[in-house]
Amino acid sequence: MTLQPLTSEAIAPELEPESDYPDSDGNPMSDNTEQYRWIVMIKENLEIMYADDPNVFVAGDLAWYPVRYTQKRTAPDVMVVFGRPKGRRGSYKQWLEENIAPQVAFEILSPSNKDRRGLDSLEEKFEFYERYGIQEYYAYDPDDLILEGWQRQGDRLRQIPSMMNWVSPLLGIRFDWAAGEELVLSRPDGQRFLSPVQLARRLQQSESQLQLESQRAEQEFIRAEQESLRAGQESLRADQEKLRADRLADRLRAMGIDPDGE
Repeated sequence: MTLQPLTSEAIAPELEPESDYPDSDGNPMSDNTEQYRWIVMIKENLEIMYADDPNVFVAGDLAWYPVRYTQKRTAPDVMVVFGRPKGRRGSYKQWLEENIAPQVAFEILSPSNKDRRGLDSLEEKFEFYERYGIQEYYAYDPDDLILEGWQRQGDRLRQIPSMMNWVSPLLGIRFDWAAGEELVLSRPDGQRFLSPVQLARRLQQSESQLQLESQRAEQEFIRAEQESLRAGQESLRADQEKLRADRLADRLRAMGIDPDGE
């Protein structure tokens, strides 16, 4: 008999119910409206950025299981996965995703993150991200206006020395940052990240502008048509006058009269 190595797959049961991998991590998505606003804004703007790329998956507060046969998991406030298709998921089970780990994670801090328990939780998340392959990690505190970022170097996440005008190597987004001021994020094309309300207003303004431009174009077309019609009528009248003059000249010549008076 040949002995098989005792890998995690060898000692695990052949079948495993989905209930072994709960979709929830047991924690709320956010503690307050400001934290929630930032989570939604970052997630939705990243969705917009990659709307035309079918192989970039963006999620908010989705449980990520990096290793099979264990309930070890975390749920980044926002995560980005390059190389995986868009689509519905109850959780991100890495072994079902060609073993591709999320590359970018965002955490938006809240008051509960600042007590001892919250700080321990953030430390655990950092260690989780460092261990399981996050390439870029950003943490923003919208209350105290603190921004920090880390980038992978080898097997470690190293803190980015300065986040002022930092551009994410993977995402291409710019962090316009000054201490004591609210963070401003911009897409690679320079378009600022906007809230859903701001996006809706901008869309409404764009639609109103398009409608106005369409009306102006229609009015210009009508004016051009009217001018063309008037020009046609003038040309027709001129042709008719010339025809009458030619007929009169022919009659005069037939009567022996020179219409030119010569």
